[in-house]
Amino acid sequence: MATRQNSTNGKPKSPRIQVVLPESLCKQLADLAYEESRTISNMAKVLIQQGINNHINKTTDLYKSNINNDTNTFREKLEQQNIKRLKGPPKRIRYFKNLDN
Repeated sequence: MATRQNSTNGKPKSPRIQVVLPESLCKQLADLAYEESRTISNMAKVLIQQGINNHINKTTDLYKSNINNDTNTFREKLEQQNIKRLKGPPKRIRYFKNLDN
């Protein structure tokens, strides 16, 4: 869990995390931060936010894709069924109470 510190005026600071990076990755991060005139920690925050958003979007798109596939499969199975005619009116009709009144 990220640690939370208090500032000198008593307000809580944002949570802090510690990450160990290989030298090459740290250099790339520093170069990106320099190109965008950011601090290294701010650049890391931006990249983490983008990564999380991409992951959420990919997961959401996969979920939506599965729902669409399930719907399409269900529709195709219904369309393949033979049409069956009713043999007369229903024997019993159920009336439900209106819960709004």
